Amino acid sequence: MKRILFICMGNICRSPAAEIVFRKMVEDAGLDDRFEIDSAGTIGYHEGNPPDSRMCSHLEARGYEISGRSRPLRESDLGHYDLLLTMDEENLADTLRLDRNGDFGGRIKPFVDYLSEHEAERIPDPYYGGDAGFAHVIDLMEDGCRNLLTELSET
Repeated sequence: MKRILFICMGNICRSPAAEIVFRKMVEDAGLDDRFEIDSAGTIGYHEGNPPDSRMCSHLEARGYEISGRSRPLRESDLGHYDLLLTMDEENLADTLRLDRNGDFGGRIKPFVDYLSEHEAERIPDPYYGGDAGFAHVIDLMEDGCRNLLTELSET
């Protein structure tokens, strides 16, 4: 079983979108029993909330089923998950800060490392932007999640 955690700031836009996209790709590949997939936020402000309604609308328009509730990243997540994928530099720094002894650094990576069709230094936060930002983030998620699934399916 491979355990994957997607991480953004509030866990209502980017990381739940990655979780939803990756979960569907895993299900479509018939690999549900090989993965545990979740998402979390570096802040707990939105804890218990569903994904942002605008992100949900864009995901549903592409055929994704919406699920999940926001939760904060916990120190225990570092040891539980095999791969923790962050959406931007701040999320990466916040996640690494939880790794006080440096035991889990190899598990914590930027999600953009898995992009192949798009070039980006970070997954932009669409929260304060318009519809185009949400659509762009989903494009990035589909690109990165495809490559992530290919890589993890081969190991």
